[in-house]
Amino acid sequence: MKTKKTIKIVTGFIVLLTLPSILFFLFMFFKYSEELPQGIQGPKADTLAYKMLNTLNYDAYKNTNYLEWTFKKRHHYKWKKNENLCSVYWEDYKVDLNLNNKALNKAYVHGFIVKSDLGEELITKAQSYFNNDSFWLVAPYKVFDKGTERRLVNLKKGNTALLVTYTSGGTTPGDSYLWFFEKNGMPKSFKMWTSILPIQGLESSWSNWMTTESGAKLPTFHNILFFGIEITNIKGTN
Repeated sequence: MKTKKTIKIVTGFIVLLTLPSILFFLFMFFKYSEELPQGIQGPKADTLAYKMLNTLNYDAYKNTNYLEWTFKKRHHYKWKKNENLCSVYWEDYKVDLNLNNKALNKAYVHGFIVKSDLGEELITKAQSYFNNDSFWLVAPYKVFDKGTERRLVNLKKGNTALLVTYTSGGTTPGDSYLWFFEKNGMPKSFKMWTSILPIQGLESSWSNWMTTESGAKLPTFHNILFFGIEITNIKGTN
């Protein structure tokens, strides 16, 4: 009898904890989840993408050889962009990523190189961190990357948005992002359709832009619903 009573109490406690979470998720899903919009590929979509790049000074970004930043006060990066090399730091770990040749990747714990399963695990984690965290820093500059598709989406009041789909590359190919702009072409937010998010069409701001020493414009803050993503210690040089 005591066992049955204990099971009932534990079950009730679990339901008490999970039910509000389930109800909250359902509320968020029906309130914010959207179908992926339809758009038209072609010159008009590319023109809108070029307008954004011109506003951001794409040439300055292209000629930026070195980028450094900290993502959410957790991961720190030193990216030699012109050499496709990036050192990733978090906790007591460091991974040197060679983005051209995976065989040259190296992992360290407390400054000592590690190999075998632990080394591979750290390298995989660092690559995933880099793919995600660098995207939140430089995504607008990636709209013409290999494997991207661009579509013009017509909005209300005659406005337009740019739908960018990544058909290959990164950690989660197939993700799509709908960019919204200021009148001058400056990106102000995007909506996301990604495999890692259960709610599709969530919107994130792109704000608090700064200009690096090299002239590239980069964001320092994103807001998604009730959450903020802060990017600090940004440096960009030629």
